[in-house]
Amino acid sequence: MKKRIAIIGSSGGNLYAQGGNNPAALLKEILTQARSAGIEVGWIEFIGASSSMDNISPKARARLYTLGDDGTILAGAESVLSEVNEQAKQHDEKLAQMILDGEISGVMMMSCDPNGVNSESIKAMAEKKIPVVGTGGTSMANTHKAGVKVISASGTTGTTNRTRAVAFTSVLAKEWGLKYMPVIGSSEAGVDISGSIWKRINFRGIMLAALPGFIAMALLLALSRIPFLNFLGHGFTVLIGALPVMIAAIAAKQVSGLEEVGIIAGIVAGVMSRDGGIIGGLAAGILAGILSYYVISFCFRWKVPGTTANIAAGGLAGLAAGLVGMFLLVPVALLIGNGIRSLIEIALNFNAVLAGAIAGLLIWPAIIAGVYHAAILPIVLLEMEVAGFSFLGAIDMVGLVMVSAGITLANVVFPRDRGDRAVALPGFLINMGFGTFVEAAYPFMFSNKLVFAGALVAAMVSGALVGMLGVMGTAYVPSILAPMLANEGRSLAFAFCMFVALGIAFIFTSFANKFTKAKVEKGL
Repeated sequence: MKKRIAIIGSSGGNLYAQGGNNPAALLKEILTQARSAGIEVGWIEFIGASSSMDNISPKARARLYTLGDDGTILAGAESVLSEVNEQAKQHDEKLAQMILDGEISGVMMMSCDPNGVNSESIKAMAEKKIPVVGTGGTSMANTHKAGVKVISASGTTGTTNRTRAVAFTSVLAKEWGLKYMPVIGSSEAGVDISGSIWKRINFRGIMLAALPGFIAMALLLALSRIPFLNFLGHGFTVLIGALPVMIAAIAAKQVSGLEEVGIIAGIVAGVMSRDGGIIGGLAAGILAGILSYYVISFCFRWKVPGTTANIAAGGLAGLAAGLVGMFLLVPVALLIGNGIRSLIEIALNFNAVLAGAIAGLLIWPAIIAGVYHAAILPIVLLEMEVAGFSFLGAIDMVGLVMVSAGITLANVVFPRDRGDRAVALPGFLINMGFGTFVEAAYPFMFSNKLVFAGALVAAMVSGALVGMLGVMGTAYVPSILAPMLANEGRSLAFAFCMFVALGIAFIFTSFANKFTKAKVEKGL
């Protein structure tokens, strides 16, 4: 027989600041985890207040959340708390009867009111001896005192919506002998990818998520060059030291799937491993995420209270990963990072023009093949970690962004047909305004070999110029700002390289469009 549970409680006092202020998200997380264990949620009776219930006024605004017939969460009309409590009491009487009739197998509760709103259902739980799990120190103590079969109880401090839901479900699944794997990912999507934690190690996703931090560093460097803002140079140095911590926090969060708990573990590990640069932070963060996941899973399996489980997963796992990072990973990370940067330096010293031309020629095939974000972007970030700008970052801007801008501009000025202009204009504006969306050129590149050839030529020539002029910079910033983020004394040179890339792509595309249009008019 399928197990059916009820979810009761309120947004609480301490709970309010730890997920209770968003009842819909809290309840959705529980629904997702319960489904993963094959447990049906048959009743919801949850009071969501507009503020913490510690010393709350009866006139405070609140609403009652219930379960719809189709399994969705329904939010009742907002009213004063005293009226919502009366509504909840009526629902609680119905729940009590369901429990007595054997329709409910167990209960999850959070900050409930055993002596008031939830008194009837509490009596029914005590009579039927169904298993109950929950959080809220005072409410759980009173529930236990009422004779209810409480199989797991903890305070709310340090818990999150996800860890709370996983803890509840783990305990009930073990009680009933059900197979359960926590769902890590979007609670709304309900995608269970927890079968293999290794699948959550996504270098591309981590690097992309960290990119804003690197751009912030580059902007700070540019501002510090302004005479009356040179005091910002210290901030630039501080931010460089924070990059490994940032990478570690992102990695731990994504790998563990434990939201704030994973972030804390990553920060602890990252701070201890930051001497290893972003590679050291990345490795320590991934390790922290893995350890956090297994530590919290172990704690829940053995009914460790949620607060303690979170402390162990966030603090102890982060500390363990940090110690490994500090003494084992940092030397290796430094070796790898310095080695990659040295290879780029050797190539530039050997023949900067050739290195730039090859990098420019290969950057379009790399992004089309899907390896850019996995292979090139991490190297860009490695370069930026040291100086705030990058050789490959400059290649990205001239070879991808400006070439795409040139192709789309040509289709605005000299389109093959009106439809092309409508497609090209947004792409051009985004490339120029935001330094991204190079994919806007794909429709024109893939439909005309001459346009594609022009893109390669433009990227190769502008890349060679970047090498010849000693330009370093970054992408993913507004194109008009990019020259200001170049290495010192190379702003005009960077602007020139960008103009050349745009110009060559524009000329090739314009001729290709005119040639194609002429063939169509002749009926060829």
